[in-house]
Amino acid sequence: MGDFPIESKRLKIIREELGLTQAEFAEKIGLSTTADIERGKTRITGSVVKELVKQFQVNPLWLYGESKQQKLPKADVSPKVISLNQMEEENIVMVGTKAAAGYGQNIGDVDFYQSLPVFTFPLPEFRNATFRGFQITGDSMVPLVQPSDWVIARAVANLSDVVSGQVYVVVEEESVRLKQVKINKAQTKLTLISLNLDYPPVETESKDVLELWEYHSKITTKREAGPGLETIYQELQEIKRKL
Repeated sequence: MGDFPIESKRLKIIREELGLTQAEFAEKIGLSTTADIERGKTRITGSVVKELVKQFQVNPLWLYGESKQQKLPKADVSPKVISLNQMEEENIVMVGTKAAAGYGQNIGDVDFYQSLPVFTFPLPEFRNATFRGFQITGDSMVPLVQPSDWVIARAVANLSDVVSGQVYVVVEEESVRLKQVKINKAQTKLTLISLNLDYPPVETESKDVLELWEYHSKITTKREAGPGLETIYQELQEIKRKL
């Protein structure tokens, strides 16, 4: 038993605290049995970690032996995995449109994150915080963000940190959405608002939000439509001459 991975031991601790058999516990977290995991024969998948977080508020860092706190704080929406470079500095993980489709299902799976590109910004405003990049699809947040732009967003730890009316990346099991967010006083519901008025507001339950990231900046690879700065400058100079 002493050679078993710590996550195997801690999964058994969770099950025993709940007073469930292996079969009963497995049914709750989408498995046929937990016996092989508890014996260290198979690894815990990202989908299992997601269910442990969602149903039992298990702290993924505790599960893997990196924290003494077994339960996540109430309304926790902090990152479930972070990436470090060789200097022990945090990378900015970039979640493209294809990766976003499976992001919620793999939110606690370390292997999933290792397949994503990472980079760092040598700028002071990107220090002392966790940032993540998300590629945006659709035009619901025009004019703030254009389709295919990359949003760089800062991690939010708790729903109590949400500033109503600000723009956030909202991560749920089946979606990653950039929206203006309004939260009710009880912090039980979020209203997600598009800047493009063609899209009506939608509501989501706070309990369904896995992570929340505050909009910070964007990276665009498209040339802005309309006249460039040089053209505008020349036109202004012409107007001055005429005056």
